[in-house]
Order: sequence, then structure tokens, then C-alpha cells
Amino acid sequence: MRLGWLSIVRLGLVQMCLGAIVVLTTSTFNRLMVVELALPAVLPGLLVALHYGIQITRPQWGFRSDTGGQRTRFIIGGMIVLALGGLGAAAGVVLIESSFALGLAVSVVAYALIGLGVGASGTSLLALLATATEPRRRAAAATITWLMMIFGIAMTAGVVGAMLDPYGPARLIGIVGAVAGGAVLLTVLATWGIERGLKIDRDPETLPFREGLAEIWAEPKARNFTVFVFLSMIAYFMQELILEPYAGRVFAFTPGQSTSLSGAQNGGVFLGMLIVGIAATGFKFGSLRNWVIAGCIGSAGTLTIISIIGSFGPGAPLVPAVVALGLFNGMFAVAAIGSMMALAGEGRGRREGTRMGLWGAAQAIAAGFGGLAGAAAVDVLRLGLPDATAFGTVFLIEAALFLAAAVMALRIMEGRQMPALPLVPGE
Repeated sequence: MRLGWLSIVRLGLVQMCLGAIVVLTTSTFNRLMVVELALPAVLPGLLVALHYGIQITRPQWGFRSDTGGQRTRFIIGGMIVLALGGLGAAAGVVLIESSFALGLAVSVVAYALIGLGVGASGTSLLALLATATEPRRRAAAATITWLMMIFGIAMTAGVVGAMLDPYGPARLIGIVGAVAGGAVLLTVLATWGIERGLKIDRDPETLPFREGLAEIWAEPKARNFTVFVFLSMIAYFMQELILEPYAGRVFAFTPGQSTSLSGAQNGGVFLGMLIVGIAATGFKFGSLRNWVIAGCIGSAGTLTIISIIGSFGPGAPLVPAVVALGLFNGMFAVAAIGSMMALAGEGRGRREGTRMGLWGAAQAIAAGFGGLAGAAAVDVLRLGLPDATAFGTVFLIEAALFLAAAVMALRIMEGRQMPALPLVPGE
């Protein structure tokens, strides 16, 4: 047996839970540290980089998925660790206000747990999708699960943003606790019995991890795509830690408003993914490469607009521009993910998990580096420039990186089509 559409949607619920917890670290906690606690943007940048850096273990989780072992226990266990990390990160924000050293120590441990949880749960989930989904359904399965993840991110950011005003420590802990507990419960229900009866080919070889990874790195397609993922993800995540502080400092957004801005952005990402999903998988319109290039160029254009409107200050149309950025980000992301799922099964057999882990590690390292670089650049530029100019300069650098990613996609990606979604579930 292979995963049917209902099982794919169930696994999408896990992806949604992952996004719901992680978005709190990159939006709400980040904003509170930079604006309410008046800490330098590089501090939450370092914490987020820590959680991404720990995800360098993703290839090892993927390799384990290829060589044996039930993945459900890693998915659930990782989600529990992630939930504990999210709750600990909220506690760290509260403690920093009264004791910086204690709060920072708690935050470091919490963000390390977040990295471990995402690495274990997320990679095991992708490995299960890559190995238990029929090849013709893989790209469509990626579209479905990522749409659900973005929905979870957007919904969580929007709801938390609305509930967080007026801000208070007890309110923050209560909201985060509810999100974390709900994510664990939903993950258990979504994965219950899903691996039972699945026919999954295991790699019978017992090569050491380093040798197995070296075999995958020797594949030109896997290696080139890893470089593309790294470059494009730096561009994608460079604004992650500075967009909400930008809204607070330059446009006078409240904590709730800036958290809701993140929800609006991810709503745009969801719409962009939906557009590509319908156009590319339903109507066979456009290749994955063309959608990636269009998303990169559109993202560069909207980042330029976001940079320019900073000179107008409060009252400028920041929200529509951020929604447009999310839309083009979503177009780029789902096409890249579709390519990733399609490429996972190419090359040496029964190594889908290792490839997904390699690309996941490249994405995580790039995300951590991009977020930290963006935050650090803003801190340095603000020493001698107005806030609007400092933030705007970083957005323009990010736009240039998106254009470079578009050029690389044009050179290395094949113009493959996404497989069509069936009209009847199980077809």
C-alpha cells in the first residue's frame, strides 16, 4: 500500500502544526524582544540562527529513515520537543525583562529544543512522504502539505496577533501553551496508525552515514539543487526577523498589529501556492522552473516597493505590499518544493530521505544565516542611518539575491511540469 490522498492530508496537518509553533519564534517573540524589550535585532537573530543551525542534523534523520525504523515515533517525539521549546522560548521572553542572564539562558535552551524538534519531526515527515507516496503524486503531495503548513502559520499569526493585545506576560504564556499543546495533540491524532500496512522499500545496505551522504553529494542534480536551495533560501529568509520590527519602528504598528502583519504575509504565501497548485497541477500551465523564476522576480520587485514606502512612514500601504511579497514568495516556494519532491526519487534508489535531509539542512543553514545577516545588517546600518533607510537598504540587498536565484534557476533547473492532481480522491 501507498499513501492515499486522505493520508497525505493527515500528514499535512502535522506540517501545519510545525509551522504554527515555529512562526511564534520568528514573529511574536522576535518583535517583543526588539520593540518592547528594546534589545538589538541581532539577539533574536542569533537565537533563531541557533535553532536553524541545529537542523544541520537533518541529513542524519533522513538517512535513518532510509535504513530502517518507524518514522511516526520520530514525528511525534520531535513535535513534543518542539512544543516544549516553544513554551520555553515564551518563558525566556518574559524572564529577560526581569533578569537578562536567566532569560537568555532559558531562551538558548529553548531554541536548541526547537531546532531538534523541527529537525526530527520535519525530516521524518518529509521522508515518509517521499518514500510512501507514489512518484506521480509526490509533487502534488508537497503542494498539499505546504499549503496546509502556510495555512497554519497564517492562522496562528493572525489569531495570536488578535489575542495578544493588550500585551501581558501571563497572556503570552497562556496563548503559546495552548498553541503548543494543541499541536502535539493534533500530531498524535493525525499520525495514529498511518504507517500500518504501508509498503516502504528500505535500503538493505548498512553504510556509515558519511559514506551514504557522500554518495548523494556525488550526484550532479542533487548537488546543484542543494546550492540553489541555499542561495534562494538566504533571499527568502533575510526579511524574516526584520519585517515586524520595521513595521513597529517605521510604521508605528502595535505588537498585535505586527503579528497580524505576519499572518497577512503568510496569507499571501498561501494564495501564491494555491495559484501555482491550480495553474501548474490542474491546468498544466507553466513549468516548475518558470514558476520559480516568476516568484523570484516578483519577490524582488515587491521588496523594492517595501523599501521605498518606508520614507512615507505611518499610513503608507505596508500591508498590501507585504501581502504581495507573500504571494510571490509562495509562488517561488511551492514550485521549488515540487522540484524537490520530484528530484527526491531520482538517482540512487531508496535514498529519498537522505536527499530530503540534505536539502532540508541547506534550507535551515541558509535560513539561519539569512535571518541573522538581515538582523545584524539592520543593527549596523541604524548606527548611522535613519530607521527607514537602514531597513530599506537590507530589503534591497534581499531583492538582489532573489534576482541572482532567478538566474541560477534558469541555468540549472529543468523545465518539468508538475503532475496533475486527480479529480477523484484515490484515483
